[in-house]
Amino acid sequence: MTPSVPQVPMLQPFRFPVAARYAGMESSPLKDIFALAARQDIVSFAGGIPDPALFALEDVTACYDWVLSHQGHRALQYGVSEGEVELREQAARRLSRDLPTAASQIRVTSGSQEGLFVIAQALLEPGDVVLVESPTYLAAVQAFAVHGARMIGVDTDEDGVIPEALEEAITTHHPRMVYLIPSFQNPTGRTMPVARRQAVADVLQRSDVPLIEDDPYGALSFTGSTWAPIASLPGMSARTILLNSMSKLMSPGVRIGWMRAEGPILDTLAVAKAAISMQSSVVDQLMVARYLDTADLDAHVATVSGVYRERRDAMTAAITPVLPDGAHLTRPEGGMFLWAALGEGYDAQRMLAEAVAAGVAYLPGWSFFADHADRSTMRLSFVTHSPAVIQEAIGHLGEVIANHRRD
Repeated sequence: MTPSVPQVPMLQPFRFPVAARYAGMESSPLKDIFALAARQDIVSFAGGIPDPALFALEDVTACYDWVLSHQGHRALQYGVSEGEVELREQAARRLSRDLPTAASQIRVTSGSQEGLFVIAQALLEPGDVVLVESPTYLAAVQAFAVHGARMIGVDTDEDGVIPEALEEAITTHHPRMVYLIPSFQNPTGRTMPVARRQAVADVLQRSDVPLIEDDPYGALSFTGSTWAPIASLPGMSARTILLNSMSKLMSPGVRIGWMRAEGPILDTLAVAKAAISMQSSVVDQLMVARYLDTADLDAHVATVSGVYRERRDAMTAAITPVLPDGAHLTRPEGGMFLWAALGEGYDAQRMLAEAVAAGVAYLPGWSFFADHADRSTMRLSFVTHSPAVIQEAIGHLGEVIANHRRD
């Protein structure tokens, strides 16, 4: 007699309990950007992904070789949370062109994205209000939101955040901090003129609210002109945490950036950084320090910016004729992004699936708004592809726009 096989009860798949701050965030626009960029059948304008053909590969290779040959044992060892001194000195030297900075005022991060998370850990309590531009960088909204903050969008125009609207929002909401991207803003590409920066600084000083100033794109100028950070204006350096990154200037795969601050907050930032990741990669820090010391980053950025300018022109020329009447398109003087608002009745999120089916992708603009999202908007990055590829792909996007019915 054959023994019976015991029946194994059907078990439900195990699910870890997820913290409330991550509920409903199984996906994110950032995750989706890289998924689209990896698809070979899609021309993706969704992410600010530099063209790898423009990387200074020989210089970077030489710097890694030098570090491993001359500082190999140190490079492969643990480091300090504040960052390696050589890199902090190089970062301070670059910042001092506009804002006197000592190495002791620098805290190294694994890209400016980690810097935003470190700042949120150090400054925010659940329920705190953060004022942001409307629209603003979507990953900043996420970094602040997972720490329990409530983002309030402040009205903007072609020159950036409107000072009167900022002052009114401060009076109404009593924010813990204000977060701004003054130069070649992500997602719109707009830049605050000097007078607007001063007006914003005046508001912040009157209201005694700290500023988080994000500047990953400021060196990518198409005109040769750059803008000193708001932190450099009189009275602002002590009340500003300024973030920079090498990702957009040298290589996004080398996750190195830094924060500049003054006073006791520097110690708190170091403690928060240690709690998150102990330290940034020592070998990458030393490589970047060597690169800044021996290579000509400014010449490299000028070359890259010239290519990006041609690609901006190509995208602007291709997309302008296919936009509907009444649409608005920014024309940035630097950075990586165009911002298109198609107008009432258009929903860029609903259009995306049809665009992807046509072989082109963009990022719907709703995700960049803290509140009151304009769903007709889209962000397009012009830096990844050649003018010829841009022209053909925008032609496909134009067909999708033309087929989209106004609701």
